[in-house]
Amino acid sequence: MSAPEHIPADETGFDRILGFTIPSRNGRGRVVRLGPVLETILSAHAYPAPIKHILAEALVVAALIGSLLKDDEGQLTMQAQTESGVVDLLVCDYRGGELRGYVRFDADRLDLIGANPSLYALFGKGYLAITLDMATTGQRYQGIVPLEGNSLAEACQNYFAQSEQVPTLIRVGVRSDGQGCIAGGLLIQHLADGEEGRERLHVRLDHPEWEHLAVLAGSTRHDELVDPDLSLEALVWRLFHEEDEVRVEAGRRLSRGCRCSVAHYQSVIGQFAEADRAEMRNDAGLILVDCAFCSKVFEIAD
Repeated sequence: MSAPEHIPADETGFDRILGFTIPSRNGRGRVVRLGPVLETILSAHAYPAPIKHILAEALVVAALIGSLLKDDEGQLTMQAQTESGVVDLLVCDYRGGELRGYVRFDADRLDLIGANPSLYALFGKGYLAITLDMATTGQRYQGIVPLEGNSLAEACQNYFAQSEQVPTLIRVGVRSDGQGCIAGGLLIQHLADGEEGRERLHVRLDHPEWEHLAVLAGSTRHDELVDPDLSLEALVWRLFHEEDEVRVEAGRRLSRGCRCSVAHYQSVIGQFAEADRAEMRNDAGLILVDCAFCSKVFEIAD
């Protein structure tokens, strides 16, 4: 990877993913920066600032992890549920470059915990479920970890350590001001050594190659992740330019991907018995379905 030239702000790669590998260190990573897509998702509801921040962080993490899927049509779903938390549900997913997300919370209780609540203040005792659905094989994998640490990113690092046993570091930055909301993130992992008869790298969290990568990636500042004048390529160069080789690969463009439609809901409702469908209908004979992701109500005439 050669040093990137300065790139104008409107070409820095909002709403796209950049993949990279560091062969000599057995490392791979992703960087992402969300802009207009994030604004579109957030605009579906009048979220207060702390909820915007946590949903923006979740969407960045979903894009970073989801883009690791080898199945192009596979889906990653990240869902946080709590016991008596201010936030009782956070869900977002990634499929083929499409992102969507939603947060359900208690507005009255949110007002009581201050402007910059901690992860525990928002969720209390909660759990994070990460589900991978593989379209080509029909297989599903799920890992569940406690919502512990200072951020959702930290909780997801614990998921990789516990469920995947892959050394992983995730950094996320969110900036929200009068000009809108920008969120960016970096993920880096130590790849497993799959050669027969050799120790697998993913059980060595203290491996010197991983420690080296973690120090470099951990130096990423939040302001770099959300800087519209710093391209994704320039960020990777800034962090790893002293390595023997860094290979970068442009990933998918990202879009808001709410997949709700009349046809979809008709197929779902059609699976209910006629007696159940009759109870769902209003006086006009329509079944109203409210999509939380896009804040739209669909009228279904089954």
